[in-house]
Amino acid sequence: MNKFFSFFVFTGIVFLLSAQIVFAQPDRWQQKVKYVMDINMDVLTNRFTGKQKLEYSNNSPDTLHEVFYHLYWNAFQPGSMMDNRSIEAGKVTYSRNKDAADKVDWDPRIADRISHLKPNEIGYQKVLSLKMNGVPQSFKEEETILQVKLTRPIPPRSTVSFEMEFEAQVPLQIRRSGRDNPTTLVRYSMSQWYPKICEYDYEGWHPAPYVAREFYGVWGDYDVSISIDQKYILGGTGYLQNPNQIGYGYEAPGTKVTRPAGDKLTWHFSAPNVHDFMWAADPEFKHLTRKLRNDLTLHLLYKPTNAPDASWTRILDNISAVFPFVEKTFGQYPYKQYSVIHGGDGGMEYPMATLIDKPSGYMHELMHAWYQGMMANNEQEYHWMDEGFAQYAAARVWGFLNKDSIPSSVFKTEYSNYFGYLKTNLQEPASTYADYFATNLAYAVNSYYKGAIFMEQLGYIVGTQALDKILLEYYRQWRFKHPNPTDFFRVAEKVSNMKLDWYQNFWFNSNKTIDYGIDSLWEENGRAKIRLKMVGKIPMPIDVEMQFKDSTKEVAYIPQYSMFGQKPIESKAIPRVSYEPWKYTNPLYTFEINHHLTDLKVIEIDPSQRMADVNRTNNKLELNW
Repeated sequence: MNKFFSFFVFTGIVFLLSAQIVFAQPDRWQQKVKYVMDINMDVLTNRFTGKQKLEYSNNSPDTLHEVFYHLYWNAFQPGSMMDNRSIEAGKVTYSRNKDAADKVDWDPRIADRISHLKPNEIGYQKVLSLKMNGVPQSFKEEETILQVKLTRPIPPRSTVSFEMEFEAQVPLQIRRSGRDNPTTLVRYSMSQWYPKICEYDYEGWHPAPYVAREFYGVWGDYDVSISIDQKYILGGTGYLQNPNQIGYGYEAPGTKVTRPAGDKLTWHFSAPNVHDFMWAADPEFKHLTRKLRNDLTLHLLYKPTNAPDASWTRILDNISAVFPFVEKTFGQYPYKQYSVIHGGDGGMEYPMATLIDKPSGYMHELMHAWYQGMMANNEQEYHWMDEGFAQYAAARVWGFLNKDSIPSSVFKTEYSNYFGYLKTNLQEPASTYADYFATNLAYAVNSYYKGAIFMEQLGYIVGTQALDKILLEYYRQWRFKHPNPTDFFRVAEKVSNMKLDWYQNFWFNSNKTIDYGIDSLWEENGRAKIRLKMVGKIPMPIDVEMQFKDSTKEVAYIPQYSMFGQKPIESKAIPRVSYEPWKYTNPLYTFEINHHLTDLKVIEIDPSQRMADVNRTNNKLELNW
């Protein structure tokens, strides 16, 4: 083969492979960070000093004239936005039914506690100095946001180095992070603990103040060294680089631990390709490990203060049992460890780890390793993609563990909470930004429950097998890429070969609900006719199951016009007959079956109960001829 022909063939192969890669992995620029931090912790004053070097790569096509940092712990000061918001939430009451007592809308973990913090109990993060490429920069602190006007702009596709000195005080445990939680008795839950550069993406900067919830971070690598009293045991994000100097269960089996002299130990962690770094510390942590596969270790750190040992160790058994199912259904976990750590004030997700205050809720947090840890969508704007997808995934995992696959029981909590919420007067569209919801209840239902129902209901629309393919294709295309709702729906449309924008718009951008009912029955020319009515304002495809006197069954499938497609047959156990699509402008729809009217025994709309029909009393008709 001559050289010219060889080159032609080789470059052709490269071109084809490149084209395949571009098709398989959507390209969207994103910034890149590399943190190197040295932390010196004083457990007597609950303060620490830090040095941070940040390599920031501007991969955008834009010239940046300023940057922003998060200073999360400044929220834990009297008069802060978080404090004011919680106090105002305490003035809102609601009830989900006439007989129940009114509930106060505030989060009881916060309530008015911030307003009562003393100077040695507040949290703060103070930036003492900041340089870019060795040149001092001026900055302005706006509570939980630091604004930096740069002396020189950062050109597109270039990298600069920021050097920062800062100090911080760990607040009393109020929300997510802090010290000395009276329930768990865990000493330190160190989340949102360092000055963290804000995300800059195709929408621009996202300097969201820390008002209540949800985060958005830049992908990068972390190298973190934490010097702390040698009695303390740590766990969190990242791989421990000096385990044989630390011990406490991290050392290699059979290794003699050799600790350096002095009152402190320096824990050196490395975390590649993550968007945050969390750690927790307590001198009485118990540390257990379990191999999930040859290259993946599960860590458990806990104190038996508010639950017995058996409740904590069951976490190791359950996660080990479900992990193969999780990876098969949602995609492979890419890191070498995952840690479940006693701490925080509930359950909160972080890369490679979670903080939980008691041995429950950990499955939801585990699934955040996918739907937040790997996707890292903008949680402020698309909270339902984070909380809702994790809630859905956790319900499926629990269903697998409990050998329960019936949707009406697996997702009972999600539907029940959504229906209860509709009985209040607090409805807001799920597209509302996380911190902009008027009530905590509206946020919780829209993000967790309505988000989870969205996924289960999507399976009703496209079919369960198509949904599973969507989940894996979404993982394959968009992990580590900050996807948005359009990215997800395009994957769903391509896999299902349907149009789904109507579903997105009705479900997330409105307060409309689903309600279908059986309107009337009659017979013409020896064939029964069945008329359905659309009472609610969200259009859906309809499954109608009919049982006849001879015990046979048949399903009438009526696609929604806007789908421009049909759901594949999900089960061959019951024959299915497809009908013309239902146009959502028509409140009534009539179809006929090849049976006499008196042959019918039971008619039921959506017997799987995956559709979030707000009034199921008109869904089923039992006939006694």
